[in-house]
Amino acid sequence: MLKKEELYAKYMLKNKCTIRQAAIHFGVGKSTLHNYVSHKLVKTNKRLHAKLSKLLAYNFSQKHIRGGLSTAQKCKKR
Repeated sequence: MLKKEELYAKYMLKNKCTIRQAAIHFGVGKSTLHNYVSHKLVKTNKRLHAKLSKLLAYNFSQKHIRGGLSTAQKCKKR
């Protein structure tokens, strides 16, 4: 049986999603999910943590772009 942190990480890698999207899917808080995949996963599965770290780094690098697109969509609705 998979541990929670491995389940969260595998879901995120399979779906290429953000922490926010995964947290909504599993019904947990963003901080809780981030704690599992960042701190607990490194202790239980280092190889999976290394793969997920690349996805998290990519998501972090794209954060400002996604925020700008979201703001632009909000302005169009007004």
